[in-house]
Amino acid sequence: MSAGSSVVKVGVGFGTALAITISWTANKSLFWVIVHGILGWIYVVYYALFKHFG
Repeated sequence: MSAGSSVVKVGVGFGTALAITISWTANKSLFWVIVHGILGWIYVVYYALFKHFG
């Protein structure tokens, strides 16, 4: 495994963890935690642009 693929895996894992944390804090719903965990960074960026700063 190359160093680049390790960085990508860590980034994806961190994005998923961050999305799950934000989702639970905002919604308190296990369903949305699962959905947002799958979406990962997409949900993090959406939340930052439209919910947090908007």
